[in-house]
Amino acid sequence: MLLDACDFDWSEISPAIFGSLFQSVMDQEERRAQGAHYTTEKNILKVIQPLFLDGLLAEFSALKKRKDNRKRADLAAFQSRLRALTFLDPACGCGNFLIIAYRELRLLEMSVISEIRTLVAADQMELDASILSLVDVDQFYGIEIGEFPARIAETALWMMDHLMNNRLSLEFGKSFVRIPLKKSPHIHNADALATDWNAVLAPTECSFLMGNPPFIGSKFQSSVQREQVRTLAALGGAGGSLDFVCAWFVKAGQYMQGVSIRTGFVATNSITQGEQVAQLWPLLFDRFKLEIAFAHRTFAWGSDARGKAHVHVVILGLSLASQAPARRRLFSYDDIDGDPVETQHTALSPYLFDASRLSNPHLVVSEAARSLNGLPALLSGTQPIDDGQYIFDGAERAAFLAIEPKAAAFLRPFIGAREYLNGGERWILDLRNAAPAELRQMPHVVERMRAVRSFRAASERASTRALADFPAKFNVEVVPDSAFLVVPEVSSERREYIPLAWLEPPVIPSNKVRILTHAQHWQFALLTSAMHMAWVRHVSGRLKSDFQYGIGVVYNTFPMPARPIPEIEETLTLLAKAVLDARAKHAGASLADLYDPDFMPATLLRAHRTLDRAVDKLYRPTAFKSDRERAEFLLAAYEKLTAPLLTTQRTARRHR
Repeated sequence: MLLDACDFDWSEISPAIFGSLFQSVMDQEERRAQGAHYTTEKNILKVIQPLFLDGLLAEFSALKKRKDNRKRADLAAFQSRLRALTFLDPACGCGNFLIIAYRELRLLEMSVISEIRTLVAADQMELDASILSLVDVDQFYGIEIGEFPARIAETALWMMDHLMNNRLSLEFGKSFVRIPLKKSPHIHNADALATDWNAVLAPTECSFLMGNPPFIGSKFQSSVQREQVRTLAALGGAGGSLDFVCAWFVKAGQYMQGVSIRTGFVATNSITQGEQVAQLWPLLFDRFKLEIAFAHRTFAWGSDARGKAHVHVVILGLSLASQAPARRRLFSYDDIDGDPVETQHTALSPYLFDASRLSNPHLVVSEAARSLNGLPALLSGTQPIDDGQYIFDGAERAAFLAIEPKAAAFLRPFIGAREYLNGGERWILDLRNAAPAELRQMPHVVERMRAVRSFRAASERASTRALADFPAKFNVEVVPDSAFLVVPEVSSERREYIPLAWLEPPVIPSNKVRILTHAQHWQFALLTSAMHMAWVRHVSGRLKSDFQYGIGVVYNTFPMPARPIPEIEETLTLLAKAVLDARAKHAGASLADLYDPDFMPATLLRAHRTLDRAVDKLYRPTAFKSDRERAEFLLAAYEKLTAPLLTTQRTARRHR
């Protein structure tokens, strides 16, 4: 087998594939636990090009155009500077980032050597590879928790070195080899979050941090991982709900202090949306004095491996504020599977859009306990905490009533986001007003009540144990007595609009929907508008890639138009009814059907478009060109909305 492998022509095989091969054979649960996903070459280039490669290529291009006597000396100095650069990937896996960065650096160096060669006679060129090529694998450092991928990274860098030496040989017509191997990459088999990065590479000697740290959501972290994140972030209290990847950003912020290091990391887009923004970014901006130097907005993450994760990611380039470039590069995707369009700005928001119109470019939307905009309170629905004892689907309800017919009076429709959007039935046993005499006549109901009491009594939460003595009560009781507007907690990101609609008693809403009691048509219109959807897309959290509608982060903070309520009501009421009338023409369709972008009826889409234009004009007379422009406008409005609150908080802190 070894001899057969030696006979194979490996010249067209990239060492960067080894990470993907390794991922392909990993157990799925192990991969999730480690957040082990390996990035494609295309996406690695999205990091390293704005991080360092574009700047080096531009500098070399300028050198090539010069005609003065110092050109050769400056080219030689440029090559020496390439040799002096060092790279650290603190979550290197099988080394893909290091391998591609090394290859690109060697290719650039070859171009430099070729340019020098044009300036001198051929017989004056030094043909010893050890002198001719200065860039080497010992400029590359990595930390990897798994021993096998760490060894792959080390070996793959040597393989890339060999490929580049072969290419150099072809360029100059002489064989260049580095055998015996005198220099080695510095790959450390260790837990990056439990390792002092200073001991791996002194910050004063590091040029660039880069990589793709593991993606593990806060709910999926092990107890050790969660403790690592909380210790590093030092948020106090409950410790926040940061994703695992955030720990690498915090460690990077600590590592970068007082030196000239630039950082480029891939991360899940969750750190630029929802409640995590207000937890992570003040640390990076205020504690570590960092700025966003470049960024790629949300795009679909790619892997060459089988069973690749379906993740939406961002790329964030960071530098110390004192060293940040005057123009910040932003790469945006109209199609998350397509290629980006670049724009440049004087400041970037942590939500990854232009922040130049904000007084505070670091502004984050913080969760608000109450509505800041004058809208009535939005509530989460009922949460029973019953171990499923009180909840029935259609078949279970029929079977239960067959043995307990008197329970029919206490079974009410129980609607969560799934039933609300797609149809289907679910029921809940509502015993809050059941008299003792009625309960005594329903032994199977009493049996379920006892099961609920036992389940709650065994809970680790004191509040749940306290509820055990009241098995007829729900944990959270939200039971409207009149029609109410429903917002699903989670809605597909494919939909242009989150479907909103009214339900009425005897329906009990579950905690998987948000409800607005006594809602008016103009409120429905505002919440279903493109303006509100722009706020949702840029501020809400995500469940996978779907919108997760947060009351405190999205609804309570949404800036209202600067118009009197009577004017808003008059403008929007008839347009809201037009949307509802367009829906009514398709009475048999579910909301999921009506708002599927592939099937949405033309009449409904036109009604929404008309409504969108009217809402936009309530905010400003000139039309918005895009959702991003709406979000930028709203963030500026949010800044004005919260300015009095921030002033009050600062005054209170001074008095304390």
